[in-house]
Amino acid sequence: MKARINGLNHVTLAFADVERSLAFYRDVLGCAVRAVWADGAYLEAGSLWLCLSRDENTRSSPHPDYSHIAFSVPDVDYVALSKRVTAEAIVWKENKSEGASTYFLDPDGHKLEIHLGLIGKGPAAFRHRGVTEFRAGAGSYATTGF
Repeated sequence: MKARINGLNHVTLAFADVERSLAFYRDVLGCAVRAVWADGAYLEAGSLWLCLSRDENTRSSPHPDYSHIAFSVPDVDYVALSKRVTAEAIVWKENKSEGASTYFLDPDGHKLEIHLGLIGKGPAAFRHRGVTEFRAGAGSYATTGF
């Protein structure tokens, strides 16, 4: 078997002000704080470890491309969390994707999204994009006719 990655271990984001960023991820997004030190912190967002790290080279504006981090949100929490996020953060994009999404910037301009994902809902969710093959899991395929 070919060697491969099997998941996402953690995401590290550079920040100018760790306390400000820690407050945003804890109080606005609801991440659990697991460790804090002078130049950073570890937080937990579901099964994802998030590292905040002070960096003197942190950008002061968002990167111009579409790259971003999308967090999953339970159906019952989406509306309340979206309202809280849009009250506290800058919205950088209107949603035009499948499912419900709110796109926003954290205090240091990292592009983020909260999303009610459709990948698990099957290939019909992507029909309008012209998808001709859908891979629902390791080795399982749904192709034409979905």
